[in-house]
Amino acid sequence: MSAIASDIYSSLGLAPAGTNSSSGSGDALGQADFLRLMTEQLKHQDPLNPMENSAFLGQMAQFSTVQGIETLNSQVRNFSAALGSDQILRGAALVGHDVLVPSAKLSLGAEGEPTGAVAAPDAGSVQFTVTDANGRTVREFSVPASKAGEVAFAWDGNDHTGQRLPAGSYGISAKFTANDGSTRSLDTYVRGKVDSVTVGSDGLFLDLPGLGTVPLEYVLRVS
Repeated sequence: MSAIASDIYSSLGLAPAGTNSSSGSGDALGQADFLRLMTEQLKHQDPLNPMENSAFLGQMAQFSTVQGIETLNSQVRNFSAALGSDQILRGAALVGHDVLVPSAKLSLGAEGEPTGAVAAPDAGSVQFTVTDANGRTVREFSVPASKAGEVAFAWDGNDHTGQRLPAGSYGISAKFTANDGSTRSLDTYVRGKVDSVTVGSDGLFLDLPGLGTVPLEYVLRVS
Protein backbone atom coordinates (compact mmCIF):
# COMPACT_ATOMS: atom_id res chain seq x y z
CA MET A 1 0.00 0.00 0.00
CA SER A 2 1.31 3.47 -0.88
CA ALA A 3 2.16 6.09 1.73
CA ILE A 4 -0.64 8.30 0.40
CA ALA A 5 -3.23 5.55 0.90
CA SER A 6 -1.92 4.92 4.42
CA ASP A 7 -2.17 8.62 5.21
CA ILE A 8 -5.78 8.67 4.01
CA TYR A 9 -6.70 5.81 6.35
CA SER A 10 -5.02 7.59 9.24
CA SER A 11 -6.69 10.94 8.53
CA LEU A 12 -10.11 9.29 8.50
CA GLY A 13 -9.47 7.24 11.64
CA LEU A 14 -9.90 3.96 9.74
CA ALA A 15 -7.80 0.83 9.78
CA PRO A 16 -6.65 -0.38 6.34
CA ALA A 17 -7.67 -3.87 5.25
CA GLY A 18 -5.55 -6.61 6.76
CA THR A 19 -4.78 -4.70 9.99
CA ASN A 20 -6.36 -4.94 13.40
CA SER A 21 -8.29 -2.00 14.79
CA SER A 22 -8.31 -1.13 18.47
CA SER A 23 -12.10 -0.87 18.49
CA GLY A 24 -14.72 -3.30 17.21
CA SER A 25 -16.43 -0.57 15.15
CA GLY A 26 -13.28 -0.11 13.02
CA ASP A 27 -13.05 -3.76 11.98
CA ALA A 28 -15.29 -3.26 8.92
CA LEU A 29 -16.01 -0.38 6.57
CA GLY A 30 -19.58 0.77 6.29
CA GLN A 31 -21.17 2.54 3.35
CA ALA A 32 -20.41 6.06 4.65
CA ASP A 33 -16.80 5.12 5.52
CA PHE A 34 -16.25 3.65 2.08
CA LEU A 35 -17.55 6.80 0.37
CA ARG A 36 -15.34 9.05 2.57
CA LEU A 37 -12.32 6.90 1.85
CA MET A 38 -12.86 6.97 -1.91
CA THR A 39 -13.38 10.77 -1.87
CA GLU A 40 -10.20 11.33 0.13
CA GLN A 41 -8.29 9.11 -2.28
CA LEU A 42 -9.34 11.32 -5.17
CA LYS A 43 -8.35 14.47 -3.25
CA HIS A 44 -4.92 13.12 -2.28
CA GLN A 45 -3.92 11.35 -5.48
CA ASP A 46 -0.71 12.35 -7.22
CA PRO A 47 -1.67 14.66 -10.14
CA LEU A 48 1.36 13.35 -12.08
CA ASN A 49 0.23 9.76 -11.54
CA PRO A 50 -3.59 9.78 -11.29
CA MET A 51 -5.66 6.72 -10.48
CA GLU A 52 -6.25 4.42 -13.43
CA ASN A 53 -9.83 4.28 -14.72
CA SER A 54 -9.96 0.54 -14.13
CA ALA A 55 -8.94 1.00 -10.47
CA PHE A 56 -11.56 3.70 -9.98
CA LEU A 57 -14.27 1.56 -11.58
CA GLY A 58 -13.17 -1.34 -9.38
CA GLN A 59 -13.64 0.77 -6.25
CA MET A 60 -17.05 1.92 -7.50
CA ALA A 61 -18.02 -1.73 -7.94
CA GLN A 62 -16.88 -2.47 -4.39
CA PHE A 63 -18.93 0.47 -3.14
CA SER A 64 -22.02 -0.89 -4.91
CA THR A 65 -21.39 -4.31 -3.37
CA VAL A 66 -21.16 -2.84 0.13
CA GLN A 67 -24.37 -0.88 -0.42
CA GLY A 68 -26.14 -3.99 -1.73
CA ILE A 69 -25.05 -6.08 1.24
CA GLU A 70 -26.32 -3.47 3.71
CA THR A 71 -29.67 -3.35 1.89
CA LEU A 72 -29.87 -7.14 1.93
CA ASN A 73 -29.09 -7.27 5.65
CA SER A 74 -31.86 -4.76 6.34
CA GLN A 75 -34.35 -6.80 4.31
CA VAL A 76 -33.35 -10.01 6.11
CA ARG A 77 -33.85 -8.33 9.51
CA ASN A 78 -37.31 -7.13 8.44
CA PHE A 79 -38.21 -10.58 7.15
CA SER A 80 -37.02 -12.19 10.39
CA ALA A 81 -39.16 -9.81 12.46
CA ALA A 82 -42.21 -10.51 10.28
CA LEU A 83 -41.61 -14.26 10.55
CA GLY A 84 -41.45 -14.03 14.34
CA SER A 85 -44.78 -12.20 14.45
CA ASP A 86 -46.31 -14.82 12.16
CA GLN A 87 -45.07 -17.61 14.43
CA ILE A 88 -46.75 -15.99 17.44
CA LEU A 89 -50.06 -15.79 15.59
CA ARG A 90 -49.77 -19.41 14.46
CA GLY A 91 -49.01 -20.54 17.99
CA ALA A 92 -51.85 -18.52 19.56
CA ALA A 93 -54.30 -20.24 17.20
CA LEU A 94 -53.30 -23.63 18.66
CA VAL A 95 -53.97 -22.78 22.31
CA GLY A 96 -56.83 -24.91 23.61
CA HIS A 97 -56.59 -27.41 20.73
CA ASP A 98 -55.56 -31.05 20.96
CA VAL A 99 -52.39 -32.07 19.11
CA LEU A 100 -50.85 -35.44 18.40
CA VAL A 101 -47.12 -35.47 19.15
CA PRO A 102 -44.41 -38.13 19.59
CA SER A 103 -44.08 -38.89 23.29
CA ALA A 104 -43.09 -41.71 25.62
CA LYS A 105 -45.30 -40.23 28.36
CA LEU A 106 -49.02 -40.12 29.13
CA SER A 107 -50.73 -37.46 31.21
CA LEU A 108 -53.47 -38.93 33.41
CA GLY A 109 -56.00 -36.54 34.91
CA ALA A 110 -58.51 -37.02 37.69
CA GLU A 111 -60.89 -38.34 35.03
CA GLY A 112 -60.83 -39.21 31.37
CA GLU A 113 -58.69 -41.50 29.23
CA PRO A 114 -55.29 -40.60 27.75
CA THR A 115 -55.27 -41.43 24.05
CA GLY A 116 -52.74 -41.74 21.28
CA ALA A 117 -51.67 -43.84 18.32
CA VAL A 118 -48.87 -45.89 16.78
CA ALA A 119 -48.01 -46.78 13.18
CA ALA A 120 -48.28 -50.54 12.67
CA PRO A 121 -46.03 -51.91 9.87
CA ASP A 122 -48.40 -54.77 9.05
CA ALA A 123 -51.36 -56.77 10.34
CA GLY A 124 -50.94 -58.15 13.85
CA SER A 125 -51.36 -56.78 17.36
CA VAL A 126 -49.80 -54.01 19.42
CA GLN A 127 -49.12 -54.49 23.13
CA PHE A 128 -48.93 -51.33 25.23
CA THR A 129 -47.14 -51.09 28.56
CA VAL A 130 -47.86 -48.31 31.06
CA THR A 131 -45.31 -47.57 33.77
CA ASP A 132 -45.31 -45.29 36.81
CA ALA A 133 -42.70 -42.70 37.82
CA ASN A 134 -40.49 -45.48 39.25
CA GLY A 135 -40.57 -47.48 36.01
CA ARG A 136 -42.86 -50.13 37.50
CA THR A 137 -45.39 -51.67 35.11
CA VAL A 138 -48.91 -50.75 36.23
CA ARG A 139 -50.92 -51.84 33.19
CA GLU A 140 -50.62 -53.78 29.95
CA PHE A 141 -53.22 -54.01 27.18
CA SER A 142 -53.32 -55.01 23.52
CA VAL A 143 -54.96 -53.47 20.45
CA PRO A 144 -55.40 -55.43 17.19
CA ALA A 145 -53.97 -54.08 13.94
CA SER A 146 -55.99 -55.27 10.95
CA LYS A 147 -53.51 -53.82 8.45
CA ALA A 148 -50.52 -51.55 8.16
CA GLY A 149 -51.21 -47.99 9.25
CA GLU A 150 -52.35 -46.00 12.25
CA VAL A 151 -53.57 -47.89 15.31
CA ALA A 152 -55.33 -45.77 17.93
CA PHE A 153 -55.25 -46.62 21.62
CA ALA A 154 -56.86 -45.37 24.83
CA TRP A 155 -55.91 -46.14 28.43
CA ASP A 156 -58.76 -46.07 30.93
CA GLY A 157 -56.43 -44.92 33.73
CA ASN A 158 -56.81 -48.14 35.73
CA ASP A 159 -54.10 -50.53 36.90
CA HIS A 160 -54.16 -54.31 36.33
CA THR A 161 -56.59 -54.73 39.28
CA GLY A 162 -59.10 -52.27 37.85
CA GLN A 163 -58.32 -49.48 40.34
CA ARG A 164 -58.06 -45.90 39.12
CA LEU A 165 -54.50 -44.64 39.41
CA PRO A 166 -53.58 -41.20 40.79
CA ALA A 167 -53.37 -38.32 38.35
CA GLY A 168 -49.90 -37.68 37.04
CA SER A 169 -47.40 -38.53 34.33
CA TYR A 170 -46.94 -42.15 33.25
CA GLY A 171 -44.65 -43.84 30.74
CA ILE A 172 -46.00 -45.58 27.65
CA SER A 173 -44.28 -48.02 25.28
CA ALA A 174 -45.53 -50.21 22.44
CA LYS A 175 -44.43 -53.54 20.91
CA PHE A 176 -45.81 -54.85 17.64
CA THR A 177 -46.28 -58.57 17.05
CA ALA A 178 -46.89 -59.61 13.44
CA ASN A 179 -49.02 -62.59 12.43
CA ASP A 180 -45.83 -64.57 11.73
CA GLY A 181 -44.68 -64.05 15.33
CA SER A 182 -41.97 -61.45 14.69
CA THR A 183 -41.86 -58.47 17.04
CA ARG A 184 -40.55 -54.92 17.01
CA SER A 185 -40.83 -51.79 19.13
CA LEU A 186 -42.94 -48.88 17.92
CA ASP A 187 -42.80 -45.16 18.61
CA THR A 188 -45.83 -43.85 20.48
CA TYR A 189 -47.76 -40.67 19.66
CA VAL A 190 -49.85 -39.09 22.38
CA ARG A 191 -52.69 -36.59 22.29
CA GLY A 192 -52.34 -33.51 24.49
CA LYS A 193 -54.03 -30.13 24.87
CA VAL A 194 -52.00 -27.00 24.12
CA ASP A 195 -51.91 -24.88 27.28
CA SER A 196 -49.62 -22.10 26.02
CA VAL A 197 -47.04 -21.29 23.38
CA THR A 198 -43.42 -20.21 23.84
CA VAL A 199 -41.43 -18.40 21.15
CA GLY A 200 -37.77 -19.37 21.42
CA SER A 201 -34.69 -18.33 19.50
CA ASP A 202 -34.89 -21.54 17.46
CA GLY A 203 -38.64 -21.69 16.81
CA LEU A 204 -42.07 -22.12 18.32
CA PHE A 205 -42.71 -24.50 21.24
CA LEU A 206 -46.03 -25.85 22.51
CA ASP A 207 -46.57 -26.35 26.24
CA LEU A 208 -48.57 -29.53 26.90
CA PRO A 209 -49.54 -30.17 30.56
CA GLY A 210 -48.09 -33.45 31.76
CA LEU A 211 -46.15 -34.00 28.54
CA GLY A 212 -43.74 -31.07 28.59
CA THR A 213 -42.73 -28.74 25.77
CA VAL A 214 -42.49 -29.86 22.14
CA PRO A 215 -41.42 -27.97 18.99
CA LEU A 216 -44.20 -27.00 16.61
CA GLU A 217 -42.73 -29.12 13.80
CA TYR A 218 -43.28 -32.26 15.92
CA VAL A 219 -47.08 -31.92 15.66
CA LEU A 220 -48.59 -34.64 13.49
CA ARG A 221 -52.25 -33.65 13.86
CA VAL A 222 -54.36 -30.83 15.27
CA SER A 223 -57.96 -31.39 16.40
